[in-house]
Amino acid sequence: MLERYVVKDGKKLRYGYTTGSCAAAAAKAATEMLFSQRVLDFIEIDTPKGWRLKLKVEEPSFNNASATCCIKKDAGDDPDSTDGLRIYAEVTRNYEGNINLTGGLGIGLVTKPGLSVPVGEYAINPVPREMILSEVKKVLPDGEGVNIKIFAPDGVEIAKKTFNPKLGIEGGISIIGTSGIVEPMSEEALKSSLELELSILKEQGVKKIIFSPGNYGKDFGTKYDLNEKVLIKTSNYIGFMIDKAVEYNMEEIFFVGHIGKLIKVAAGIFNTHSKVADGRLETLAANCALLGGSRQLVRNIMESNTTEEAVDFILQNNMENVFEFIAQKISQKCEERAHGQIKFGTLIFSLKHGVLGICSQGSLMLEEFKV
Repeated sequence: MLERYVVKDGKKLRYGYTTGSCAAAAAKAATEMLFSQRVLDFIEIDTPKGWRLKLKVEEPSFNNASATCCIKKDAGDDPDSTDGLRIYAEVTRNYEGNINLTGGLGIGLVTKPGLSVPVGEYAINPVPREMILSEVKKVLPDGEGVNIKIFAPDGVEIAKKTFNPKLGIEGGISIIGTSGIVEPMSEEALKSSLELELSILKEQGVKKIIFSPGNYGKDFGTKYDLNEKVLIKTSNYIGFMIDKAVEYNMEEIFFVGHIGKLIKVAAGIFNTHSKVADGRLETLAANCALLGGSRQLVRNIMESNTTEEAVDFILQNNMENVFEFIAQKISQKCEERAHGQIKFGTLIFSLKHGVLGICSQGSLMLEEFKV
């Protein structure tokens, strides 16, 4: 266990280590066991972050020709789907003096361009690949060569809970990590994974995409037969994803989202996390007042517990037109964020009432994105 901590939002959170560190440690330990013909209990490796790790070697076995062991992934206090996964390395002698690296069961194969690993190769990313080779060289006798296979049998099922299938990584997990260390609840890691989806679509020549803040929008899009292959969840990072879409030369974005999230964008709020900003009810109330809503309606909206409750009051007052007005405003704010380089359409819905409003451009996109 890595006993290093960081304090975030007043909470003490423990760091972990990546699948890349696990693979490097397992490969190094297996190599040392192969040539020393003795069991190792622990192995030490260096990480790009500059921290040295001492990791427990599990399931060691060896003979004169090969050695195998595993390292158990520890994600610290990060909500990581690969936490506890066993990453194995099998090392066999070769007589060419080379270090050859490949993957095996539970390590995904890359099937789409746009990733840092070429199509057809196992998803062992460049930094972990370099870590594995570097650490193995430290214990490999002069003139000797080895073939290294990284595998993780449980990775087949775990990968189904990750972004991998959508990114074009089939059959297993990726061996990842740029620092070797897992920073708990890293916002940057989540942003990178979201950006990667844009990169994949760009490589496929896609210029028109669908954004949705979360699973509600994704489920809604599926119900309306929207093309799920070009739908990307933005999480709370709407502004960041618009900026990246500009960078990747996207031409059209159709926003499909729940009123509770997208209403914030109508107020120019592009990080929709509640810790950053709210203003949902205020924005609803202000737009209703702008279109002639009564003082009582404004009061009812402001005293609502949720946007869904506020929507009930708006519909009871026959002010359905406010939702189309708000959808238009969301698209306008997004176009301003993109400096006019991308065309936007917006559809907002509620769980109770379904489609609430759609802007004029969004009506056209709704048909365009159907499959």
